[in-house]
Amino acid sequence: MQDLLFDIMVRAIVLFTAIPVHEAAHGWLAYKMGDPTAKYNGRLTLNPFAHFDKVGTISLLLFGIGWARPVPVNANNFKNPKWGMCLTALAGPVSNILMAYISLILAKIFLYAGGATLAVPTFETLFIIFRSMAFTNIALAIFNLLPLPPFDGSRIFGVFLPAKWYFKIMQYERYIFIGIMICLFTGILSLPLSIFQSMLFNVLNKGSLFVEMLFGLI
Repeated sequence: MQDLLFDIMVRAIVLFTAIPVHEAAHGWLAYKMGDPTAKYNGRLTLNPFAHFDKVGTISLLLFGIGWARPVPVNANNFKNPKWGMCLTALAGPVSNILMAYISLILAKIFLYAGGATLAVPTFETLFIIFRSMAFTNIALAIFNLLPLPPFDGSRIFGVFLPAKWYFKIMQYERYIFIGIMICLFTGILSLPLSIFQSMLFNVLNKGSLFVEMLFGLI
């Protein structure tokens, strides 16, 4: 029971950090490329309550995977609508990857600063929290990169599809989302998602080896 409550607490921390950063990243990049829609709708903010989706919030707390309310974007405001949507969509998962990287660095610092046995209780707790935050952000990034609507990946990979195919697929967005949720909660997606999550973790781990160097472990 204590482990479950701790997991929920860590997910709550992610909820109040990763979700607003992810959504604000979408809106910020869209704004920089000429689309003020997110700004006019109050979505260029790190206030998590401006982005929360009730079902997505509960799902993240209970299962570690969730979603927020989509940031409104008007592709007609971009010089190149297709690439504008692609880059705007990419901003969200990239923000999660950056947060995972920072969390992993902090987790390593507290791990090594606490000694081989993590004898300092505070360091042990912080290590567990930041490690969990790293894994959850990685999971959110991979999940959002699924190349199917309504996930960010559909907008990213949609740039390579003919317009008629892209809009045809988008017509079935709601049904695809339901199908993905069923696959997710029944475990069908667990293996492929875990493979890509492990790959991304290994990249971030290698990219943060300087922490081990600072502590004289390499």
